[in-house]
Amino acid sequence: MAKKLFSNYMVKNVTLKNRIVMSPVCMYSCVKEDGKVMDWHLTHYTSRAVGQVGLIIVEATAIDPQGRRTLYHLGIWNDEQIEGLKQLTEMTHQHGSKIGIQLVHAGRKSEVEGNIFAPSAIPFSAEMRTPQAMSLDQIKETTQAFKEGARRAKIAGFDVIEIHGAHGYLISSFLSPLANQRTDEYGGSRENRYRFLSEVIEAVKQEWDGPLFVRISANDYVPGGNTLNDSIYFAKKMKEQGVDLVDCSSGGVVPTSIDAYPGYQVKYADQIRNEGNIATGAVGLIVNGLQAEEILKNERADLIFIGRELLRDPYWARTAAKQLRVEIESPVQYNRAW
Repeated sequence: MAKKLFSNYMVKNVTLKNRIVMSPVCMYSCVKEDGKVMDWHLTHYTSRAVGQVGLIIVEATAIDPQGRRTLYHLGIWNDEQIEGLKQLTEMTHQHGSKIGIQLVHAGRKSEVEGNIFAPSAIPFSAEMRTPQAMSLDQIKETTQAFKEGARRAKIAGFDVIEIHGAHGYLISSFLSPLANQRTDEYGGSRENRYRFLSEVIEAVKQEWDGPLFVRISANDYVPGGNTLNDSIYFAKKMKEQGVDLVDCSSGGVVPTSIDAYPGYQVKYADQIRNEGNIATGAVGLIVNGLQAEEILKNERADLIFIGRELLRDPYWARTAAKQLRVEIESPVQYNRAW
């Protein structure tokens, strides 16, 4: 019997050879502090392509120097960074995988020197700096920076763009009433809190006509924060704007304890998919092929995002295939051992 985990998945004009996605995980490895791709990135990502991952999404990549989480953050804020990103996409394509990039502004979680920015002047925690509440002009400038990031991603040859709207970074902070206490058109109601993400999506689409994903925190886990119902509302709005898939993570908007167990976020992908009528990616402690297959077979998500397990095992796809008794293509060089 065919296994869904190893079936093709087509999104717009891009066909993935399987449903396995390398989830974006920050490496903080730009040792020259210029945001450029280093040898580490080339080795790290292309090894997962050799390992037969269908789609590799490059770590959160800053669209602005002040949008970095740390000084060692990967960047896409100037044209000088395109060359290294292009080398990364070309090397990944050589091994039959598709590659995406996650665009981010860290907002109030940024640890770089100088002013940091957020919808409201509320720090993430008592240990972190108080951000500057963004002016309308700064919101427009940041939206333009996302647009320019998309332009560079297209030149670099990426197949997919994912907008990072989760984990308490800038877009996520606008979405959540825990971090957004504005009284203008960007705060208050769900419609107003969604406005910044909406404008970023439209700006990105001016430069990008390929597959577009958005990662969200489907649950803030704190009273007064966003719940699954809010996320379904946001997903419906994204569907109307032409977003192709919602990558369903959770938490990170404020410090809190999360009861994390295998597949603990799958329920969010399931309900958003079925109630929001939009494709979803399931992520979070999905540890083996049997678990991933169950999620797909029961139509709880469309793609499986793997983070930690792919850090531990670049050949997780091969491991999953063996668990599911599926034969998958091996790199020619590895035929004798595959």
